[in-house]
Amino acid sequence: MHDDGKPWRFLARAASLLFALLWVTACVTNPVTGKKEFSLVSESEELSMGRESYAPLQQLDGGLFRLDPQLSAYVSEVGHRIAAVSDRPLDYEFVVLNNGEPNAWALPGGKIAVNRGLLYELDSEAELAALLGHEVVHAAARHTARRQTRGQLLGIAVALGAHAAQGHEHQDSIIGIASIGAGLINQRYGRKAESEADHYGILYMLRAGYAPQAAVGLQEAFVRLSQGRKRGWLEGLFASHPPSEQRVQDNQATVNDLAASWQGKGLRVGRERYRQATAYLDKTRPAYDAFEEAERAYAEERPHLAMRRVDEAIRALPEEARFHGLKGHLLYLAERGGEALDSYGKALALDDSYYEYYLGRGFTMLALDRGAKARGDLERSYELLPTASAASELGKLAEQAGERQTAKRYFAAAAEASGELGTEAREAFVRLDIPDNPGNYVQVEAFADDSGRVYARVTNSSQLPLSLIAVEVATYIDGMAKRQELSTTDLEPNTYEDLRSSLALPANRDWTQDMLHAEVTAAAP
Repeated sequence: MHDDGKPWRFLARAASLLFALLWVTACVTNPVTGKKEFSLVSESEELSMGRESYAPLQQLDGGLFRLDPQLSAYVSEVGHRIAAVSDRPLDYEFVVLNNGEPNAWALPGGKIAVNRGLLYELDSEAELAALLGHEVVHAAARHTARRQTRGQLLGIAVALGAHAAQGHEHQDSIIGIASIGAGLINQRYGRKAESEADHYGILYMLRAGYAPQAAVGLQEAFVRLSQGRKRGWLEGLFASHPPSEQRVQDNQATVNDLAASWQGKGLRVGRERYRQATAYLDKTRPAYDAFEEAERAYAEERPHLAMRRVDEAIRALPEEARFHGLKGHLLYLAERGGEALDSYGKALALDDSYYEYYLGRGFTMLALDRGAKARGDLERSYELLPTASAASELGKLAEQAGERQTAKRYFAAAAEASGELGTEAREAFVRLDIPDNPGNYVQVEAFADDSGRVYARVTNSSQLPLSLIAVEVATYIDGMAKRQELSTTDLEPNTYEDLRSSLALPANRDWTQDMLHAEVTAAAP
């Protein structure tokens, strides 16, 4: 009985030693808290993820809010004031996104975004500083790296599903680095990370000269909004940063603990400055409200109402490209291709940096049999934000042009998507790849029967029926090789056929498998 336990004790000791070794080699100091932490994500990997994901995720979340550059500059100014007093020097960036969902997110490396919809809900510059301070701490304290390390230890992959956004059918097929980035910003932070971001965010506010009580007021507002189930919040900011009364109390306790260091110092609240900075946003809000009603109506399959609302938005604010882009999409779905092209053209004239207008115009041109012109738009869309829908169509266009390798590359990318689109792309890739790499899809084994006659067993392991398979079989007797080409046609997926050759092994001697060889030389779907 005692001996039976020894292997388990040995394995336990080995596991403990392995973890101790990992701790020594992967132990890092949290730049914010100063505590030792275990991390399987290097700093270079962390910074690379943020840098590469930042631009695609801006596209995914509505693109930059371009109509009020002064607002974007203001948010960036406040953000950099906070970043300047953080515990980790990074290449911090702050942008405002043209998205009505109340949300904000931080990527590794200090790449931070705030949605237009969240700025409506703030009351002062100090509340903006509290919000940005919270996100700066997430970046500075390497909270995303902590989440990834926890996931790797538990065998959990980072969610690669596309970031949910309203009203656009192509946003369920995001692929590549954008899909990884979407998983990063949608994954929920742990309680410890949120607590650190709240606590040290308040310290950063103080260092930057902002009244810390605004952090309490901000959390109180979030709790009220979440309890009222205001549309968009539970899917946006609250999904990754859940509010609670406990967080309000903890923030108040932090503010109270720091009272001696800030009371009577005339710290900045900035209500009037915030109102001035967001004046254009408030002035144009009815137009954006109409636009978001149009998006909801489209999502609810009420196209006539969606068209009325988007026309209202355009009349109120004709210089907003997003409105013309949505109208183009509605016209495309209504099979009014010429008018759709006109709307997409207006959107691109106002903003030529947003993927969705190129994608929509490309699909409209395909519907109008203008494939050559469609390709340029789809390629530009794919450069801005890789989507499986664009990759699939680009693969088809490349194949039609005889560019097999380019087509394979696009189909391989589109194959990352789930559902019917991904399945079709995988089949298209395999169909083109089989002639180039037949051995990846067809297995062949040589064997001999009792009389020494040599056969080749050919198995189609692809998911496609194959119209022609060619193989070569060979025997090696006393260093001499005899070869023969064999072929078969119409082999269904996951089936095999035994091909009889004219080769035979000597009946008067023993033989081994080493004396036989077979390989696939060609295959065609």
